[in-house]
Amino acid sequence: MNIQDVSRSVADELVTFRQRYKVALKSQNSLVDKVMRYILRQQGKQVRPLLVMLGAKACGGVNDASYRAAIMVELLHSATLVHDDVVDGAEMRRGIASVNALWKNKIAVLIGDYMLSKGLLFSLEHGDYQSLHMVSDAVRRMSEGEILQIQKTRSLDIAEEDYLKVISDKTASLLSTSCAMGAASATDDQALVEALKEYGEYLGLAFQIRDDLLDYTGDEKKTGKQLGIDIQDKKITLPLIYALRHAAPGEQKRIRSILKSSRKRAMKSRDVMEFVKAGGGLEYAAEVAEGFATKSLAIVDGLPASDARESLRMLVDFVMKRQH
Repeated sequence: MNIQDVSRSVADELVTFRQRYKVALKSQNSLVDKVMRYILRQQGKQVRPLLVMLGAKACGGVNDASYRAAIMVELLHSATLVHDDVVDGAEMRRGIASVNALWKNKIAVLIGDYMLSKGLLFSLEHGDYQSLHMVSDAVRRMSEGEILQIQKTRSLDIAEEDYLKVISDKTASLLSTSCAMGAASATDDQALVEALKEYGEYLGLAFQIRDDLLDYTGDEKKTGKQLGIDIQDKKITLPLIYALRHAAPGEQKRIRSILKSSRKRAMKSRDVMEFVKAGGGLEYAAEVAEGFATKSLAIVDGLPASDARESLRMLVDFVMKRQH
């Protein structure tokens, strides 16, 4: 299964979305327009607009408000990726040079700001106040999640509860918002909107845990990401949290000593990976992800029968089986 299989029920709607999104990115400033066209080349699976389309179609049908919601969500998501590359000092994004690598940090930050403001103005111009409220709350959560992660990582004091809060805010919030915005564009039934919102939250949690597992089990050629890079970057994820929690005090001390030193992390990330594997961290994280996937599927079962509902079910399966 691939993302094209999942999105088949809204394939025509996604073509229309991409056409409208391309128009929305246009600017009269030649440099801004050049960077926007470059960002279009970096587009990935566009899962968030897909969720908007599926949320709308599952609740009645895709309309102009649905397309506007998808454009707003993708503008916000793209803005955060540009800003993330600046914060992380990343020089590549999906196999090509990042915006900051080509145009330097100042331009990259301003481009991210431009895209965010463009999305907010787009909503205001069309009176999409409910969507604007949802997106603004997602931005707040994403910012707080990033700050909490930095705060906890510095002290290596991150419990499972903290980790789940971080990934809920950083990742799940925008997936949840995408589903809810799509639903709200097609129905006034708040119970349906809340159901889609919950589905997106659980999907996002499962997605991020699976993504964190790929740091230990992924195919480097397919992911384009070196195994153990999260450990080298001092990202404390669920497999490591579990293994540390169940390790003997002496072993905990040894692993924490590696994590505290950038030099040791670069040299001994494989040692930490073996520690996590031996400590059952991978199995535990996979089990937690499966639990969230099961919750998202239970919500899908309660939706009205439609092709979109089946696509939402397939998306859970796709997330849980992805290898890159």
